[in-house]
Amino acid sequence: MKRRNFIKTVSAASVAAASAKATSFRAHSIQEDKQIVKPPRLNKGDKLGLITPGSYISIEEKEKSLENLKGLGFEVEYSDKLMLMNGYFSGSDKERAEDINEMFARDDINGIVCARGGYGCVRTLPHINYNLVKENPKVLIGYSDVTALLYGIYKKTGLITFHGPVGVSTYNDFSKKYFKQVLMNSVEEIELTSSASGNNDNIYGLTILNGGTVNGELVGGNLSIVVSLIGTDYDIGTKGKIIYLEEYLEEPYRIDRMLTQMIQAGKFDSAAGIALGIFRKCESKKDNPSFSNSFTLMEVLKDRLSDLKIPVVYGLSFGHVKDKFTIPFGIKAELNADSYKLTLLETAVT
Repeated sequence: MKRRNFIKTVSAASVAAASAKATSFRAHSIQEDKQIVKPPRLNKGDKLGLITPGSYISIEEKEKSLENLKGLGFEVEYSDKLMLMNGYFSGSDKERAEDINEMFARDDINGIVCARGGYGCVRTLPHINYNLVKENPKVLIGYSDVTALLYGIYKKTGLITFHGPVGVSTYNDFSKKYFKQVLMNSVEEIELTSSASGNNDNIYGLTILNGGTVNGELVGGNLSIVVSLIGTDYDIGTKGKIIYLEEYLEEPYRIDRMLTQMIQAGKFDSAAGIALGIFRKCESKKDNPSFSNSFTLMEVLKDRLSDLKIPVVYGLSFGHVKDKFTIPFGIKAELNADSYKLTLLETAVT
């Protein structure tokens, strides 16, 4: 073989191998062939494990979490890792993951509640014992930074997890209603109807970006965390799924950037629909804006999402707000953008 032809052959082979490797990695990143696992439902008197998988909590926040969960009729247990502090984390990555593993392993713990989000859950993902989790399915609930745990555990085990109140959340009648309906008294269909008055930070109310009704599996959570998982081993495919998203304290240009990343990563290409919660305090800062001129949050949402040809609705009751849904991660649901409703089409617990 002549040297020139040899070089061409080797180069072509290298390109093909690199392409195959990239394709293989992407397929591996979003492969979803796990059997869905539903955790046992919670009952009054059950024992909940309280954990801090992200940022640390104060004594006052610990007491508030205990009061909230005991007020729902549960006993509460926690380990000596609950009050650790390591910079902005509650303990090291391994310590926080060990607490997660321990709560799944303990026979006396019926469910797990994250005391708060903050930042750090994503760093625990490589240290979680996913075989242990799958063999001991339990309710795990939280939102915001806890989105990383919802993604990682669902991806690796198929366990249905829950986007809902953390320990320090406001457990008012609205939030308690959906907590109990979804986790304790679950029936085949549960209609999630947004609060009419309890979320005053929702300056846009309920807004239809694209009308229509679709069915699909629910996946999503905090926008920043969802975006941060793209391309990782914990990423989840979105074909045929209803993607639910919420955010807090991000200016419009940052929302623009994150939605643009999802668009360019193909996350909305074959999705069934998009259910947006409340993007609280996501307007340009008045005192020290990043830009002297800015789009509003709603202008960004409409610009990025209204041309997607799938139902999109904004303002549903989830996110960093007082009136909160409990939304299962991984079960089938219906999104009716015209009536601003999500309906769970199957039970999330056994």
